[in-house]
Formats: sequence, C-alpha cells, structure tokens
Amino acid sequence: MICDRNLLKISLSFFERYVTLLAFLCCALSLSAQQNPNIQTSIDTTSIRIGEQIKWSVTVEVDTTAQVIFPEGQTFSPLETVEAFVTDTTRKKDRLTLQKIYALTQFDSGAYKLPSQRIEINGTGYMTDSMLINVANVAVDTLNQKMYDIKPIINVEKSNTEILKFILISILILLILAGLFYWFVLRKKPLTEEEKVALLPPYDRALLELKRLENSKYLIQDEYKEYYSELTTIVRSYLEEDVHVTALESTTGQLIEKLELLKDAGELNLDNDTIKQFQQILQTADLVKFARNKPSTQIAEQDRKLVEQIVEKTHEALPEPTEEELLEQAEYQEELERKQKKKKIIIGVASLVALLLIATTIAGIKFGFGYVKDSVIGHPTMELLEGDWVRSSYGFPPIELETPKVMVRQEVKLPPEAKATIADIQAFSYSSPIGMFSVGATSITLNQPNAEPDFDKTIEQILSNFEAQGAKNIITKQEEFSTVSGVTGVKVFGSGKFDTPSNGPQNGQYTVLLFGGKGFQQYLILTWLEDDVYAQEIVDRILASVEVKTEV
Repeated sequence: MICDRNLLKISLSFFERYVTLLAFLCCALSLSAQQNPNIQTSIDTTSIRIGEQIKWSVTVEVDTTAQVIFPEGQTFSPLETVEAFVTDTTRKKDRLTLQKIYALTQFDSGAYKLPSQRIEINGTGYMTDSMLINVANVAVDTLNQKMYDIKPIINVEKSNTEILKFILISILILLILAGLFYWFVLRKKPLTEEEKVALLPPYDRALLELKRLENSKYLIQDEYKEYYSELTTIVRSYLEEDVHVTALESTTGQLIEKLELLKDAGELNLDNDTIKQFQQILQTADLVKFARNKPSTQIAEQDRKLVEQIVEKTHEALPEPTEEELLEQAEYQEELERKQKKKKIIIGVASLVALLLIATTIAGIKFGFGYVKDSVIGHPTMELLEGDWVRSSYGFPPIELETPKVMVRQEVKLPPEAKATIADIQAFSYSSPIGMFSVGATSITLNQPNAEPDFDKTIEQILSNFEAQGAKNIITKQEEFSTVSGVTGVKVFGSGKFDTPSNGPQNGQYTVLLFGGKGFQQYLILTWLEDDVYAQEIVDRILASVEVKTEV
C-alpha cells in the first residue's frame, strides 16, 4: 500500500514536470515565431519587350511592433524603377502583413539580373533572392514595311509671333507710362477746399474768411490774440491784393498813412470815418497781440463786423478796371497756367528720366552695363546665344552638334582633280548677317575605303580659303581635341584680321575641329569677332556639344 502511494507520488511529479516542459516549449516556439519575420518575393513575368513593365512584389510578415524599411530609389539597376506603389498593410491579431510592389522596366534588349534587395526589419537586414529578366527587341517586319531615305532639312519660315509679342508688350508698356504721365502730370486734378478758396477773387475770399472767423471757437476758448491776428491778416491781405498796398509788412500807422495818400490822390474813395474805424480796430489788435489786452466778447464781435463793412466799402470805393487792365489780368492768368503746365511737364519728364536712370543703374550693377546696353539696343550674337538652340546631325558620316540656328545644306561642286580622291562631300553652314559669326560642318567620303584622311592638307586648304576671302596675319595653333564620348580629333585655332562685309577688316578668331577614319573625314569651322563675348560663349557651347561617328 505504501509502495503504491510512493509510486503515485512519483507519477504525479513526473506529469507536472512534463506539463511544465511542454508549456515552456510552446512559449519558446511562440516567441521564436514572433521574432523571425517571414519574407516572400514574387514577379509577374520574367520576359518583357523593350519598354514594357514588370511588377516585382515583396511580402513581409512581422509582429505589430516591428519597423520595416523597404528599398528606395534606383536600387534595381540595371533595371529602372518606374514607380514604387504604396505599401499595402493587413493586420491579423498581433501580426502584420506588409506588401510592397515596384514597377520596373528596361529600354535595351538583353538578359538582366534583378539584384537582391535589402529589407531592413528592426535594424537587421534581410536579403531577397535575385532573378533573371529577359528583355526582347520589338520585332519589325522589314519585308512588308517599306523603308525610306532620310528626308532633307526643310527650311521653315520664321514665325513672327515673337516679334508681334514684343511689339504688343512694348505698346502696352508705353500706354501704361502715357496713362500714368497724363494722370499725375497733365490731368487737371480736382481742387481741394483750400485751393478753391485761394482761387477766389480777393474780395470774395476776404468775406468767406471773415465768415469762417465768425464761426470759429477763438472767443469761446478765450484765444483773443489768435482771433485778432487772423482778423488783421484777412483785411491786410485783402488790401494788399485788391488795393495794391504793402499792408502785411506795414505798421498800423504806415498802413493808415498809405490809405490816406490813396484817398487824397483820388484812387480810393473812402470817407474819413471808415479810415478812423479801421485805425481803431488795428490799434485794438495791437494792444491784444503785444500788450495782452483783453477786450470784451461783444467788442471783438463788433470789430469783426466793422472789418467786414470796411472791406465792402473799400471794394465799392475802388474804381472799375478798364478793358486793358482786365485783358492784362486775363493774359497774366493764362501765363501763370502755361508756366504751371510747363513746370508739371518738366517735373514729369525729369521724374521719368530719373526713374530710367535708377533702373538702368540697378540693372547695370546687377547684370553689367554692357549686358544692359545690348539687351536694350540689341546685339546679334546675344540674341543667338539666348534664343532657342537646335541639336541635329549633319552629313554622313554624321556630325552631331548643338547650334543657335539650323545649318543649311550648301551645294559643293568638286573640281575634276578632287573627284579622283573624294567620292562625296556634304556641307552645312550658318552665318550671322551682322558681324562675323559663322559655323560650318562638312563630311567627306573618300573613294578608297581604307584611305586615311590627310588633316594637314585639309588645314592648309582651309587657311588658303581664309586668305582668299581677305584674311591677313593669320596665327595658327594646334592641339588634340576630345568629345564628351571620348572621340579624339585635331583642334586648329588662332586669330587674324578678317574682312567683314559690313565693317571691313576686323580682328577675329577661328577654330577648326577635324575628325576622321578609314575612308572618311569630318571637320567643323567656326569664326567670330575677337571682342564679341557672346560669340565666344556660343563657340564654347557648340564645342562642348560636338559628337561624331568614327565608323562609316
């Protein structure tokens, strides 16, 4: 019995250990499943034609706390990435399934290896399998599809759109400037209240100002000095303008004396009582302004009324102006208007000139005064440099280059002695109608397929042509020249005095590039004025764009 009990205890202990071990193994398996991500890749096809796309997808299964970084940029080289689609995310309990799709393509035929891609998960990189992609050519049926020769260059008439656009913009700017000039200078602006009052006759203006003084708050605010100062200024200004006496700068005694002299001379029909009243008012005003005397409000108002009466009596006492005086006044007013109008025009023109000078100075400092001058006045080679350039191939074997204008095919007649060595010659050129800038490309096919080109003879012939056209003092230098693609040739360059159709002999520069191989030869000739900075930029750009074929 005791043995059975011990055996039972041993069995229970073994069972408990077995359950604990089983639980531990399940937990370890679960943790292992959570820690190890599952990465799968797929592709929709492994064979495409040039330009078609394939879709390569990668699916990653991780836990919800994992950080996944997919490939970015052109990591699929030699294949090109067209588009990387948005990551598709699916959640299932505590696991995430991330799918990323890439659209890839290739534009050359052949077999290409899609390289392994690195998927980074929680800082650890996992590499995918590489794949082989076959890119096939697009089949062309050369039997049913007719083949045609390359069409010659067609001269297209230059469009006048740019010229019309420039003219319309210039007219619009001129109209805007003319409108601004009229609005701010020539237009009769509406007068302000002060200007309207200033244009009134002296008598009407004096009565209006006396009326304003009556409605003022000087007396209410106990400002008698200001009240009497304005009162005397009104009447003195009126006498100076209408009676023509120096009233503003005269003392009270001097002014009364001048009025009495005018009265005695018969030029002012005022009675003695009016002059005495005026004298008393002026004396009261002097006491208020200089002795700080303060009359009553009734006296101040009475003085204003008396001044108004004095103005009216003075106006009535003045003799009527003659026709000659009225005519002189009208002519004087017209002369004043002409002077004012002339002054406005001068101010407007001066402002416009100043604005143009400021704008020119700012533009000159920023871009250079020579560039601004050429932009405004115009420069033939500057227009070529900033125009729309053309990249094209000329002749056979072809010379490919970029030029400001399309070069035109030239008819070349071979002399009988040259036909023995030259099978065909194709020449293209462009020359500016103003100045000396020109560019020409020539391709020569020799009769003997294995004959090597004679560069020295070609250079000698080109220099002889320069001299035949009037060139003198030609300096020649020679060096090796390489295109961007690595094709080497000979560069002959220098300077001389060239005869131009418009300005006669001028200092100029030239550059000749020579290339060739068995059975053919190519050369490029450029000429330009020595001090033409825009032409130098054009030449540098052309030389940097030259490409040639070294095999026929």
